[in-house]
Amino acid sequence: MDLYEFFKAKLEFSPEAINEDKELAKHVQKALIWFNLLEPPADGKFWSISTGALLEFQKLMSLDDSNTGELGFLGPKTAKLLIETSPDDPRLNPQVNLGALDNSLASRIIKYMKQKNYYISLKSREYNIVYIEGMNPNGTLNPDAPDKFNDLRIVIEFDNRKPEIVGIWEATTEPGRHYTVNPMNPKGAARIEFGQYKAWKVGIHGNAEPHEALVQRGDITVCRDLNKDMMRTGDRRDTNNNFAINQHYGYDYPRKSIQKASAGCLVGRTRQGHRDFMAIIKQDRRYQKNENYLFYTTIIPGDDLVQKFPSS
Repeated sequence: MDLYEFFKAKLEFSPEAINEDKELAKHVQKALIWFNLLEPPADGKFWSISTGALLEFQKLMSLDDSNTGELGFLGPKTAKLLIETSPDDPRLNPQVNLGALDNSLASRIIKYMKQKNYYISLKSREYNIVYIEGMNPNGTLNPDAPDKFNDLRIVIEFDNRKPEIVGIWEATTEPGRHYTVNPMNPKGAARIEFGQYKAWKVGIHGNAEPHEALVQRGDITVCRDLNKDMMRTGDRRDTNNNFAINQHYGYDYPRKSIQKASAGCLVGRTRQGHRDFMAIIKQDRRYQKNENYLFYTTIIPGDDLVQKFPSS
C-alpha cells in the first residue's frame, strides 16, 4: 500500500512492518528524501538509516512532544505529516538557505552544488567529498596543465548549518601522461566526467603498495581519451561500475608530474594527506552504521565554479 492508503486505514507500523511492505517503504523514503533527511535512492529497504531519518522527521515535527505514541513508529499523524508537509516548512531546516551562505570557498562550493541540484549532506559528521579541477589550495585558479597535481580534494562538513572545510589536499582528477599514452583500456584513458556520483566504499587499492582507499562500486561516467590529447572535448562517454576508478594516494610524487600515480583515479598527492582524508571519511555517521555505505563524490571544474560564484 502507499502512504495515502496507510493513512486512510489508520494503521500503525513498526520499522520492521514498514520494511515488509516495499511500496509503503519506498513511499516513506521518497518523502524523507524530498525533505533532505535521507539520501536517495528509495530502494524499499527500510533499515536503520531509513528508521533514523523517520525518527528525525518526527522529532523535527514535534511528534516527540505530544502523546501520539508514534515516536519510532509510522502512525496516522506521522503519515499525514509525511503527505502534507512542504520541504520549505521551517521546521524541516536544515534545508540549504543560499542567502545564509557567505563568500568562503566552502559556501561557494555548496552554492554551486545547490545550483546543479547535487545531493548535499547537511548534518554534522556527514561529509561532502568534492574535487575541484584546476584550483590551488588558496582557492585561486591555475592553468590546469596536464600531468600535474594541480587539482583539489576537499571535505566539507556542516557545523550549525554553516559549511566548513575540514580537509583540503593537493590532488588530481585526471590520468597522467604515462597512462594517457599507454592506456590500460583500448578505448582510451579514462577521465572522469564532471558531476556527482554515489559510487565509492571503503576498501583497499593497489597491489605493489596496498592501502585503504575509497574503491568504486557504483556507476560513474568517464571520457575516453582515444586521441590522447589529455582533454575531454569530443571524447566518447563510457559508463560502468567496474572501471576501478578509486580514490587513493599518489605516492608522494612531486606536484609537477603525476607519473604512474593515476590511470584515471581521483588521487590525493601524498600518503599522509590521504590517510588523513580516510580518517575523516571513516568518522561519517553513515559509514559508522554501515561499513558498505556508498559515498557521494562531486567533481567540479574550477573555472566554472569561479565564473558562477566568484570570490569577490
